[in-house]
Amino acid sequence: MFPIRDHNPSGRTPYVTYMLLAANIGMFISYVGLFDDARAINAFFNAYAILPARISTGDGFQTLVTSMFLHGGWMHLIGNMLFLWIFGDNVEDEMGHLPFLGFYLATGIAAGLIHVVSAPYSLVPTVGASGAIAGVMGAYLLLFPRARVDILLFLVVYFRVFPIPAWIMLAVWFAMQFMGGLGSDPQAGGVAYWAHAGGFVAGLILTAPLWLRLGGSTFWERTHGRPPHPEAVYARSSIPRVRR
Repeated sequence: MFPIRDHNPSGRTPYVTYMLLAANIGMFISYVGLFDDARAINAFFNAYAILPARISTGDGFQTLVTSMFLHGGWMHLIGNMLFLWIFGDNVEDEMGHLPFLGFYLATGIAAGLIHVVSAPYSLVPTVGASGAIAGVMGAYLLLFPRARVDILLFLVVYFRVFPIPAWIMLAVWFAMQFMGGLGSDPQAGGVAYWAHAGGFVAGLILTAPLWLRLGGSTFWERTHGRPPHPEAVYARSSIPRVRR
């Protein structure tokens, strides 16, 4: 189950979201050829990815930023960019371009630090924009809890797209990260669950001042938790049905 789009059009061009998408994709393309050489890709990640044991000694803090623009494979990149594409434009619309950029970087750094705290002696390189994007998702939850998100549900040979409120999808996602963090060894490789959960919470905290300026709970009452503008309506497919 994963989101494919929301019904929440942005009111202005999300230049920063586009820039972040281009930066992540362009950076990945620039080094994707290194995956054919294990020694080269390991050296690259050791230089620019988060190494918790290194940061724990007071070195390599710049990797908290550089790691946000690196990914471990095509599916890792595509998944992160899909989530950024869906949720980033609306958060940028509410925050403004430069504040959104600062917010994105801040939540990514916070997620990286939380991962370091969870595994301070790990020598496994950590890469990905997931922590920063989790922060964007936390902001989206606070600003548009009842915006509709189209979910693709895939069960073996059955699949269906249907809309659900954003808060359900985001709450389920956060619960999966939290439970994954409790059930995994952060010193080992794999998914950085605590970075995801930490980035999400950081996004909620950093968005709280904006939410309060908008009116806090009265903002929710005024908009009923939905986007403060008409939602997008997607037309049904024009592909004709074929009888058996």
